[in-house]
Formats: sequence, C-alpha cells, structure tokens
Amino acid sequence: MKPTPPFPAPGETIAYERSKELARHQDAAVRRQLAARPDVRPEVLYYLAEDTTAEVRRAIAANLATPRQADLLLAHDHDEEVRVDLARKIARLVPELDAEEREAVHEATVAVIEVLARDQAVRVRRTVAEALKDRTGAPPQVIQTLARDIELSVAAPVLQFSPLLSDDDLLAIIASAPVQGALAVIAKRRQVAERISDAIVTAAIDRPEEQIAITALLENPSAQIREETLDRVLDHAPATRQWHAPLVRRPRLSLGAVRRLAQFVARTLLDQLQRRSDLDPAAAQEVADMVRRRLAEEDDDDESKADGPDRPLEGSIAAGDRRGTVRGLALATGFTELQVEKFIDSHSAKGVVALAWKAKLPMRQAVQLQLRIGGISPRSTLNPRGGTDYPMSEEEMNWQIEFFTGLG
Repeated sequence: MKPTPPFPAPGETIAYERSKELARHQDAAVRRQLAARPDVRPEVLYYLAEDTTAEVRRAIAANLATPRQADLLLAHDHDEEVRVDLARKIARLVPELDAEEREAVHEATVAVIEVLARDQAVRVRRTVAEALKDRTGAPPQVIQTLARDIELSVAAPVLQFSPLLSDDDLLAIIASAPVQGALAVIAKRRQVAERISDAIVTAAIDRPEEQIAITALLENPSAQIREETLDRVLDHAPATRQWHAPLVRRPRLSLGAVRRLAQFVARTLLDQLQRRSDLDPAAAQEVADMVRRRLAEEDDDDESKADGPDRPLEGSIAAGDRRGTVRGLALATGFTELQVEKFIDSHSAKGVVALAWKAKLPMRQAVQLQLRIGGISPRSTLNPRGGTDYPMSEEEMNWQIEFFTGLG
C-alpha cells in the first residue's frame, strides 16, 4: 500500500488539520515545503516561525502570507540568512501598504522594517536600503536611519536615490561628518541644489580623504554649482589632479574659469578646453593664444626626466613613485589610469586595499600602497587579518571597486 502523500495535488488547498499535522512532521524538508505555501493558515505559519531548522524559518520569512507578528519575531532571529530573506520580502510590500492595507497592518510592517534597519548585520541593513532607496512610500524614519548608517554600503543607496531626503536633511547629514564616502554619494544625486554643492565643497575641500566628493560633484551635470564655489575648487585644483578632467568638461564655465584651467591642466586636456562650445569666437581665440604661449614655455626634456624610468609595480610602490604605481596598477587591474587615480586620491583605506586586491598584490603590498602612495596615515591604515589575509570580504572589496569605478 502506497503511503499517503504529505501534500494535496497541485491546485488543491491544504486542509487546516492536515497543515497542523505537517507542521510537526519529523522531516524538516516537509516542514519547509509547508512553510512556503501561501494557503497555510496564519497560526500555523506563526508556529513554524519558531521551528528549530533555519531553512524552515527562511521559508516563513519569504512567505508573503506570513502574519506580521511572525515577521516581527523573525526580525530578531539569530540566523542572519533568515533576516536577509525577511528584509527582501518586507521591503517589497512597502509600496502597496499605504494604498491597500489596513492601518494596523501598515504599522506592524513598519515596525518590522524599523527593526531590520537597525540590524547588527550589514547585509540585512543593506538589503533594506537597496529595496527602499527610491520608494516614495518608504517609512521616512527608516530612511533617516539608513541615511546615517555607519557603513557606506548601507547609507549610499538611500543618500543617492531616496526622494524622501529633503535638502535640509542632506545639509544636516553633511554637517554631521557622516561616514567617509557619503559626501561623494550625495554629490551624485540628481539635481543637486547650489546650497548642497556649497556644503559638500566646504566639507571636503581641505580633507584629502573626502576630495573625491568634489570629483563626483564636478562630474554630475545636474549639480548646480555657484561661480564663487567653483572658484574655491579652482584655488585648490592645480594640486588636485583628479579634478582637472571633470573641470574641463564641466558645462557652462565662465571665461575666467577657462583661463585659470588653461594655466595648469595637462596637455591632453588643453585641446578639449579650447573646443568648448560655450566660448564665443573672441574668447576661444584668447584661450588658444594662452595655450600656445604655455606650450612654448614648457621644457619637455625636464618633464621627461622627472618621470623617471619604468620599474616593476612593487618597486614603484616601495619607491613612492606615484606615476609608475598608477601605470602598473592600471595594467594589473584593467582600469584606466584615471580610475586608478580616483582610488588613490580618495585617501580611503578601504578603497586602496580593494584596488590592491584587484591587482592581485599580497596584503603586505596593500599596506605599503596605503602608506606610500595613498597618503593614508599609519593610524588609519588597514592591516592584514591573520598575518597575511586581506581584512575585508570579497563582497566588501567588490563593492568598493564598483563605487570608485562608478564615479566616472
């Protein structure tokens, strides 16, 4: 005699008494299958939310039919994967709740999201942030929490995309000295207002580790930058090479700004500067004359000697040879030299270590890269884990690489 199959045929609803029996089944695979069904009564799903097997609780966390009381219980689950699955599900429900759910259900859902937004695991908080980053129906208090997270990978999606952050909110975040890299993310928002640009430049211009925020601001064509603010950037620009290209490509430059750029940008950018479409014929001729005079005065032989001979990458790092290091890292990673310079100029220990990892350098060389080329103080340097291993996970390093290479 064949045993009775544990579940009804496809398309049939499971009986309540049968579901209670299966919830106590000795086989965890059966309980997991039951936990994933949308036709199981809420009290049975709540019972399964306390199952001893994590895979069963993960199925409950992902089940849209799970009652919010069970979700709140799972928000405190000791298994990180359970909480990640719950975050993925609960954040998807947000846009529907305001219009379709009762107020009590909405409040319960928000309570679950608030717990997850403060979870100790970065992955859980990041999952919530990614899901809510552009949602107009997201709970405002949760967006405020995520925007101020101490991990950039959590704060960044909300800081860049959330429509619920007002200019006043952004100004308050900038003034609070947020996590390193947050200014650069804010600078990439659509339609950055003049007062936000002013605040970013003020906060970043004298802090080498945050100057990449000004790079991002200059590269954002929708960012509104007052002429006085741009003049402050130009005051520091001769010594900050990463700003040169985005300055030259910046729309609607004044003639005064173009004159200043013509005095110090590299030869490769001078042609772009002369071909700007916003220069009238007289201004274009003036800039062309300035460029010719400058090139005539430059001593190519001295510049060539200053470059020094090519050397292997590790030797360039040890010698503190920035040019040779940038060239070697570009070859090793497949990035452009400009992209490599963005990592280095950021003065971000995490960013520089991720670059070294991408170049397949040993961690001891990553330490030297931070100190000798990245200009990172010994106190801020990331050191090997366990003597030789990289101190960040592959996921963290890939995130850093995507962030810096995505700046332009």
